[in-house]
Amino acid sequence: MSHASESPRANAPERRAAALIVDGFDDYNARFSDITRRARKRFERRDWKLAQMDNAARIDLYGECLRETLARLEAALEERVRSRPLWRAIRVAYAERIAALPDRELYKTFYNSLVRRFFSIDGVAPDLEFLALEIVPTGDPACPGQTRNVPLDDDATGWRALFSALDYRNGWADLDASARAVADALRGRGVVATTMLTAPFYRERRAYLIGLAYGASGASYPIAVALVSEVGGVRADALIADEEQISILFGFSRSYFHADLIRVGDAVAFLHRLLPRKPLDELFTVVGRVKQGKTERYRQIFRHLAEYPEGELVAADGERGMVMAVFTPRGYPVVFKLIRDRFAYPKDMVRADVEEKYRLVFRRDRIGRLIDAQEFLRLRFPKRQFAPGILDELLRECAQTVQLDGDEVLIRHCYVERRVRPLNLFVREAPALAAERAVLDYGQAIKDLARSGIFPGDLLLKNFGVSRHGRVLFYDYDELCLVEQCAFRAVPPMREEDETRPLDEWLYARPDDVFPELFPQFLGILPALRERLRAVHGEIFDPAWWRDVQTRLAGGERFDVPPYPDAMRLAGSAG
Repeated sequence: MSHASESPRANAPERRAAALIVDGFDDYNARFSDITRRARKRFERRDWKLAQMDNAARIDLYGECLRETLARLEAALEERVRSRPLWRAIRVAYAERIAALPDRELYKTFYNSLVRRFFSIDGVAPDLEFLALEIVPTGDPACPGQTRNVPLDDDATGWRALFSALDYRNGWADLDASARAVADALRGRGVVATTMLTAPFYRERRAYLIGLAYGASGASYPIAVALVSEVGGVRADALIADEEQISILFGFSRSYFHADLIRVGDAVAFLHRLLPRKPLDELFTVVGRVKQGKTERYRQIFRHLAEYPEGELVAADGERGMVMAVFTPRGYPVVFKLIRDRFAYPKDMVRADVEEKYRLVFRRDRIGRLIDAQEFLRLRFPKRQFAPGILDELLRECAQTVQLDGDEVLIRHCYVERRVRPLNLFVREAPALAAERAVLDYGQAIKDLARSGIFPGDLLLKNFGVSRHGRVLFYDYDELCLVEQCAFRAVPPMREEDETRPLDEWLYARPDDVFPELFPQFLGILPALRERLRAVHGEIFDPAWWRDVQTRLAGGERFDVPPYPDAMRLAGSAG
């Protein structure tokens, strides 16, 4: 990549340091792209295990590149490496060097990550960092050089050409049939042309072509074409032409896409044009640019808080957690989750155990049922913005991570997630039909998680939430574990003398024992809803079903959890 021309003072320490940081980000970007491009090969070979390993490796890459760049800076700057005056000069030199580069907001975020590690900054350091409000995405929604116009001709020539250009090594099961199926489905919706991103978006067992469809009236809406790779080759499996379903596809409960994008900012701007209600931070995150997503989320949250001088931060709705204290801005849909200093009985874990659960979720395929949690360090809030009750609770029960500093509150560690409505509250508040749909989707969520190798641990409704799209998601990770770690047992027959004794006095259970037959006793829902759940998803209360899932996972089977309804499958799909 060509960078700004060097000045006569190119050997000045601040300019050498700026060049090292630019090189560090370029190296990260190149290695990120190398891993991302491997997704094509994994898809062609249907090697889902290696695809998951690539996903974890790409997540870890940012930290690796930061450590390597820090080491090079320490070697180059020696004893001056922690000189604040020098870093102020480095910031100026770096800004000049990246001024004309595409995706320069990503370069700024990388720089900030370095500075914050060097100086352990609490809040922000305006003299050393690029403030979040300065790191504004500048992408072109036309996405030049990364799109292709696909006409809707009678013989599907445009879609045949687009599919052929993908040049999959395992070929197509029937190229003409896939092209005709997509063209016919679009034509049936009154579409006359489309503009598609040329880079496929790979995730789990599918590839997606994302674009904009145009109707005869000039109206436009987003579409996604899902491709699957099978023994006989690649085929088009589904057309998703519903904005809500595509928003779910790009949602905060899914793993990150692997898409080889030329300019990230342009691609994100294009996606935001398709999904204007989707926050930019979630779009950056879902294409794998996690740190940029965090920067954008921080920017938006604190821009919101700046508009509300007092009492904006309140306790989140829902039951008080034994492990986490949770607060939220009244008018912004996120929650801040802090680990309590001590956990109430019967929790027998420590802080490190909870942090490990969140790392597990961060690195796994979340199959649309686990809410993405972003870890933030050393945040500062004005004290006046906290409602008194929640601030008192934080200072009393999270003292290891929360402290008052004058008129500010310093939070040394927290997780930030999208806010959803707790399922136990939703079921009480919603009309009967909506409550039933949510309870049934709760059952489906447990099945989906099980088939992805996850047991939620605590199946109480208060640990699940309902998104704005009506999907049930899991968000309480302190009891979460792998299915392989559980011993699913049937409840032994009760003896006559046990009938009047508490359950925990006659039923012996080891730490890893799970008794699915007991789940319904703790759901806290109306009998009619409970019986409806049993009728549709009764397997989740059967230990034999769980053991069968265990056996199949242990044998190497990877369950397919389609991220779209069967109704969206194309005619002739073998789904």
